[in-house]
Amino acid sequence: MYYVNHEQIDLRLKFIPTLIAACEQLEKVWELTPSSERLLLHLAQERILHLSIETITDVGSLLIDAFMMRDASSYEDIIEILRDERVFEADTAVVFRELVQLRKSLAQEYASYPRETLHPLIGALPSALAIFEAVVPAFISRELV
Repeated sequence: MYYVNHEQIDLRLKFIPTLIAACEQLEKVWELTPSSERLLLHLAQERILHLSIETITDVGSLLIDAFMMRDASSYEDIIEILRDERVFEADTAVVFRELVQLRKSLAQEYASYPRETLHPLIGALPSALAIFEAVVPAFISRELV
């Protein structure tokens, strides 16, 4: 019998609409803000990206533990395991792989993180996060039957 920490998974999945809304709002405001006045937008972007990484990898780790999947050796490996286990499709995995590759820069190299443009993932994340929010409960239901 599997132990699925539904409470922690649900808590994180319920946060996804906030991340989606933040991405969408940031895209809209970005274009209206002169580049010389975008410092707060850059920092907001970094936080959105970082929270998206943590949300995906936290849920991924909970799924890996719950369903006794192979151990992940890295953040990228969490994404690969979830793809291999058919939690989500390859096209979603591409977005999430690119996302988690930003973690070291965002978490450790933040003082030198480039703050010049809107990161392309800000536009790609809303649909990928929405997919993730939908497929995780479906995967859990499928595995628990």
